[in-house]
Amino acid sequence: MKSHNGIIKSLLVFVFIAALSAGCGDNSTDPDPSSDFDVQLTSTSSHGEVIADGDGNVLYLFTPDVAGESLCEGTCIDNWPVFKVDTGQLAVGNGLQENRFGSVMRTDGNSQTTYMGWPLYYFDGDGQPGSVNGDGLNDVWYVANPNYSLMIATQQLVGQDENNYRVDDEGNYVEGEEQTSHFVDVEGRTLYIFINDSANTNNYTDEDFGNNDTWPIFHVDVEALPSKMNVEHFGEITVHGEEQQLTYKGWPLYYFGPDTERGDTRGVSVPAPGVWPVVQTDISAAPGYSSDPGNGDGDGDGDDDDDPDPGY
Repeated sequence: MKSHNGIIKSLLVFVFIAALSAGCGDNSTDPDPSSDFDVQLTSTSSHGEVIADGDGNVLYLFTPDVAGESLCEGTCIDNWPVFKVDTGQLAVGNGLQENRFGSVMRTDGNSQTTYMGWPLYYFDGDGQPGSVNGDGLNDVWYVANPNYSLMIATQQLVGQDENNYRVDDEGNYVEGEEQTSHFVDVEGRTLYIFINDSANTNNYTDEDFGNNDTWPIFHVDVEALPSKMNVEHFGEITVHGEEQQLTYKGWPLYYFGPDTERGDTRGVSVPAPGVWPVVQTDISAAPGYSSDPGNGDGDGDGDDDDDPDPGY
């Protein structure tokens, strides 16, 4: 069973003071402090267009909320107040889609507005509309950007065998309790790499894509990313001349078919721990990685190697 391991109360200690001492200023270029919208886009010089409330106050996402449940409680809420709209239908500004917003019931009995299933928060250290002082704090808070192609989750890894896993200092997957930050898609679905792949080379997917349901290839056009990610580390390959696949540091990216809920990480134990690792920002590059996709024949399908058995 997943354990949040008291995540959040300890993560936010001193965040407010730290942000103020950092001296971050107002990065907004044109917030609309008098709009009739509950949520709107505001343009910032450092983060592009981000989601704000009707007064232009920037809203944030919290990486431990990947499962769609708000985990910011206690002292955390003092620094990161909940954003909620109590007027029924949300009034959405230009450039935003109403159907991407929703709400979740918090454990304190109050509702909280969500975007793509992620609960939305203010940062108490933002002194004025358009400020983005909270972005990147503790590597768990990021401005709410409607154009994110990927997001980061911070949670306990739980394998298909129902055991808890952590990543040790050598990068091995061992049983244990620890909060791990890793990549997910914008709806909170976990992404993986296959350790038998090589740089820009998918060694798993059959030519007829017959095994794609188990480890579906992942692709998205990269538009905007959380500030922890470096866009230069992403690329894409064409698998068997047919399907595009996103890569990170040369590693082709996959979903795990049996991950059916937001935040599931069942693939970390299949067929053995560490064969299909989650994707982390500091993961080592794929063997032979360079900035040019392909494996010599340019199709990213691994034809120049014997396909290893993924064991599943």
